[in-house]
Amino acid sequence: MKNMKPLDIEICDVTLRDGEQTPGVSFTCQEKLDIAHGLDAIGIEVIEAGFPSVSDSEKECIKRISHAGLGARICCLSRSIISDVDAAIGCDVDLVSIFFATSDLHIKVKYKKTREEMLAQALEAVDHAVDHGLQVRFSAEDGSRTDISFLKEMFRQGYEHKATYSSLADTVGCLTPLQTADMVRELTKDLRNRLCVHFHNDMGMATANAFTAAECGAFQLHTTVNGIGERAGNASLEELLVALKMKGGVDRYDLTHLTGLSEMVSKYSGLSLSRTKAVVGENAFSHESGIHIAALLVDSNTYEYFPPKMVGGEQRFVLGKHTGRKALEHIARTFGCELDDSQMDRVLHDVKERSEGKCAITSDVLKELIRNARGTK
Repeated sequence: MKNMKPLDIEICDVTLRDGEQTPGVSFTCQEKLDIAHGLDAIGIEVIEAGFPSVSDSEKECIKRISHAGLGARICCLSRSIISDVDAAIGCDVDLVSIFFATSDLHIKVKYKKTREEMLAQALEAVDHAVDHGLQVRFSAEDGSRTDISFLKEMFRQGYEHKATYSSLADTVGCLTPLQTADMVRELTKDLRNRLCVHFHNDMGMATANAFTAAECGAFQLHTTVNGIGERAGNASLEELLVALKMKGGVDRYDLTHLTGLSEMVSKYSGLSLSRTKAVVGENAFSHESGIHIAALLVDSNTYEYFPPKMVGGEQRFVLGKHTGRKALEHIARTFGCELDDSQMDRVLHDVKERSEGKCAITSDVLKELIRNARGTK
């Protein structure tokens, strides 16, 4: 993959806005600043800091992030109404995401207007933002269920009104990677500005859809740390960045901060991670199988596609019913213990017996088993 031409992309992380829309999650302003600094350390190009129309305190926090001296450009969300755009202007952001729901279902249920009336209203908001010096991301909410001809017309007119980006939101997470590929290729065929994509994870495909979109011509990819967000969440920052490095030739982000940032967001959000979460989960680089560990001790590439250190993680060997002698010898040596064959057999037997009884083989438990086998206290 080293000779591949890197995908032409940038990341807009929306943890501070869409991530905070996770039910029950609310970040303090200091927590938002901490997360923003963590994203900036990775090299994320755009940080969506919030939705200023939510409250005065939200607006003030976005403004603080805008003035925090970050290398990333700061974005915020705006409905397609002038008062929302004015709130964004007051936050001193670089970019405003102006959205309206574009599917016939949403237009009928939410607005009770025609497509043409909604588009005209949205373009007024775009003009207002541009006139005040803001870059604009012109965004189609529920774009994945919108008539493609209307999307293309919306984006064409948005470009004519000087929108910097056109943005497609898969608001209900209904797309598959192949559908994403078809849609992105069709939208970018005649698009005269950059396409952004925003995927939700309702069917577990958000990260795959984001990567596929990048392969098919999308430029700005939206993510959240740990994949948090409404309902089932959004495309996962850590998973997407690793995929972009390993499969997309994108090697400009400092991925060593990923595990620490993940832990920070988990703490601040109160949302614990699955142990098997890709890239940053507790088990992401943990191994129990004796066959695997024996090979890993010779060459980590045998059972790890990318090294733990790349993302700020650590390789870990776990003792259990699948443990073999090589793993036990290695872990015992880390305790400064050398076991003869009979002692090794006894400890290995006890490890397997205890683990089958659902007893966790912690360091303290293993040290006890070693002492018993060696006849020491």
